[in-house]
Amino acid sequence: MADEVPGTAEDEAPRGTPGGTRRGRNRGPAAGLTTADGRLTAIPRRTARRDALLVHLAETLFARDRVYSEPEVNAALLTVHDDFPALRRHLVEAGLLARTRDGAAYRRVA
Repeated sequence: MADEVPGTAEDEAPRGTPGGTRRGRNRGPAAGLTTADGRLTAIPRRTARRDALLVHLAETLFARDRVYSEPEVNAALLTVHDDFPALRRHLVEAGLLARTRDGAAYRRVA
């Protein structure tokens, strides 16, 4: 597709494919977007799907009562996708990670 952004997915996996949207096949917010080792192949473009994925990442990668340095946040996000700056930005914009004014420290909000 000419206007496709690298590292993003426009739609969910087609119906009837593993991770697709047929009943019983949806395996969470990253369904159809992961490789066999669990890394994301794309960041969803659809807001609702991306938001669900971001909540999942915030809950699984970051503890509530801990402050993280930017390199720690980057390292955690790099375990799931190469475009960790985009994921970090999305998490902050969604209000799931709070960032200090200088960007040196982050903490999970929800």
